[in-house]
Amino acid sequence: MSFTRWGPPIDVLPLFAREEQALLDVLTGLDAEQWAAPTVCAGWTVHDLAAHILGDKLGRLSRDRDDYRTTAPREGERFGKFLDRINDEWVVACRRLSPEVLFAMLVDSTSQLAEMWGHADLDAIGEPVSWAGDEPAPVWLDVAREYTEFWVHQQQIREAVCVHGPLDDSEFRGPVIDTFMRALPHTLRDVGARTGRQVVYTVTGQGGGKWTAQRTPDGWSIDRVAPTSRSPLASVTTDADTFWRLCTRNPADRERVTAKGDENVCATVLGMTSIITSSSG
Repeated sequence: MSFTRWGPPIDVLPLFAREEQALLDVLTGLDAEQWAAPTVCAGWTVHDLAAHILGDKLGRLSRDRDDYRTTAPREGERFGKFLDRINDEWVVACRRLSPEVLFAMLVDSTSQLAEMWGHADLDAIGEPVSWAGDEPAPVWLDVAREYTEFWVHQQQIREAVCVHGPLDDSEFRGPVIDTFMRALPHTLRDVGARTGRQVVYTVTGQGGGKWTAQRTPDGWSIDRVAPTSRSPLASVTTDADTFWRLCTRNPADRERVTAKGDENVCATVLGMTSIITSSSG
């Protein structure tokens, strides 16, 4: 079996415009009460979450395209806390903007972002994706991470206003699950095991599949394949909806999870997060 650190590349570029259009379709139909509806993000309304998405896109353009970097953690401030702070500052400032202004800026920033990434070398080594490891990561993983954030936030908006859409289709949700799973090697970093031992994570439903993490002399690696071992160190199975919620600390039903093998390793796997949290770095 051939393994690399984070498994085979994921190309989400063709999905960005369609995911964005799905978001715009939702926002277009909202009334004032729905824009003000609370979301699962504590203290944030739908308007706030849309502003946060806009801030992510404008920040990406400023940093990666224009090499404009003016914010940094304060002395002693953890990276996760730093992100929480600047995100809150941005959202509060954007409460002065009308939904119409937010909408127009989202449309414009998305087209610019797609153009920027269209010229990127996805196989090049870029900055770390913190939840996947501290070392520099390939650009494709960073871009895929960005797609997952937009997908999750759109899900949160849809749930807040009770509007269903296409995001649960395999073509949209599959890359999210695949990307989140790339956190598994980093999640297992402190799990000691002999070379060749395997940990299996199976996600059922649309966009799911089976991923196997294998211990190598240099740590853990992952690939989207069935295990070769008849007795993996640990095996976890859950449905696609529960999986993405577990990985992003959204409310999830643990009763839908089946875990077998080493209990400590299973607990480690189920603690996997594929987002930056307040305690990060």
